[in-house]
Amino acid sequence: MELEILGINFTCLLASLSNGEFPHRDCLLPLLSKALGYCIVAASTIVKVPQIYIILKKRSIEGLSVASFELEVVGFTISLAYCLNKDLPFSAYGELVFLLLQAILLIVLIYYYSPRSRVWPLLKSSIYCAIAPTILAGQIDPVLFEALYASQHGIFFFARIPQIWENYRNKSTGALSFLTSFMNAGGSVVRLFTSIQEKAPTSMVVGCVLGIILNGIIVAQILMYKHTNARAGKKTE
Repeated sequence: MELEILGINFTCLLASLSNGEFPHRDCLLPLLSKALGYCIVAASTIVKVPQIYIILKKRSIEGLSVASFELEVVGFTISLAYCLNKDLPFSAYGELVFLLLQAILLIVLIYYYSPRSRVWPLLKSSIYCAIAPTILAGQIDPVLFEALYASQHGIFFFARIPQIWENYRNKSTGALSFLTSFMNAGGSVVRLFTSIQEKAPTSMVVGCVLGIILNGIIVAQILMYKHTNARAGKKTE
């Protein structure tokens, strides 16, 4: 008798336990991968909430790179579209749905609290809303689709670089959330494991490695500049 819940097959696990044996590696790793995948999906529903909260609390986007958040939205859109059209299991990409929604909300807040003109942000938003549905539906040439997905690693790379440079230049991370950055780094580590177990395309594995490195640098910067951030906070008060 097979027992499958949310795409996780517990048959081999139950069989091993009923025989008084510890589940073998080929049984345990796929189970762990699926479970961790769903844990990432669950955590992704709140991963950017700390960042959203900080912006709303401070009513400021000081220290935040607008380009980084914009490129993140583009990258998440391409990644989600690719996974949807490759028919990967939801546990392998589900967090992208929630990350994209939260990233869009962050962009709305950043544009709202930005002291700059609203014309350019409005134009960029209109272009995104016009193109994103077509990409998500996969209604583009397959070769172009693959090229877009290959480019999203560069997009995520350049999405982090402006923020890393901004932190370094200011010797402060401003309104950047440690919790969000830490969860981004941790999520990349777990997603690397699940991508390997789910036999995801090599490009997805490369993306996870890049995510670990770049998110790790931002977490390190927040810890490195925490005293500067604390002094800035006191001055504001």
